[in-house]
Amino acid sequence: MNTYGLIGKNISYSFSENYFSEKFKRESISNTVYKNFDLQDISEFSQLLQNTTLKGLNVTIPYKELIIPFLDQLSPEAEKIKAVNVIKFDDGKLIGHNSDIYGFEQSFKEKLKPHHQKALILGTGGASKAIQYALQKNNIAFQIVSRKSSLETITYNQLTQELLSEYLVIINCTPLGTFPKIDQKPSIPYQFLTNHHYLYDLVYNPTETLFMKEGLKRNASVKNGLKMLELQAEKAWEIWHSK
Repeated sequence: MNTYGLIGKNISYSFSENYFSEKFKRESISNTVYKNFDLQDISEFSQLLQNTTLKGLNVTIPYKELIIPFLDQLSPEAEKIKAVNVIKFDDGKLIGHNSDIYGFEQSFKEKLKPHHQKALILGTGGASKAIQYALQKNNIAFQIVSRKSSLETITYNQLTQELLSEYLVIINCTPLGTFPKIDQKPSIPYQFLTNHHYLYDLVYNPTETLFMKEGLKRNASVKNGLKMLELQAEKAWEIWHSK
């Protein structure tokens, strides 16, 4: 039996297990299973490795950065952004990759317009790092927004009408609004949104978050993270089976 799976914390809601189980049925991939491995602490990862049928893993919140010390090698992109969401088992070595970059880049382009030149990135975690890399690649300037200010970030309190008129793309890389806490949303001044804005939410459950609804009220373009997840999952499968 070939085992693939997802490591994360409190991941019973996760998209990946259903997606890959359906994929295996649809494509008649036999002798193969995909499981959720819910780790309450990253230290439990070493014990998981005793499962000798493991062939590849996905990584989600909150372990995309914490997993790195357990790996033998990183792909060039994962090395650059210091975030991993795919682990390839390769001749006894664990190699970290990042397929979030590909998934975001391809899905994000679908609603991108010429005036979308600057982006606000909400959040600083592993997913945020992949988004930063993808935007740099596509020559879109960005400003990171966090609860705490630093040399690289501003706080939500610093978001003004002037700033939102300049940054017409807003990308939510936080888990705010994810099921079951669907009554939450990032604390930005939604009243300054216009029909020129593009709100992209990495959250996919629910399909329409409060963040997105606030955009729709003001005729902004919106997109959730489902297509990104599907694309990154297929990229992960490709990575696991590449030579």
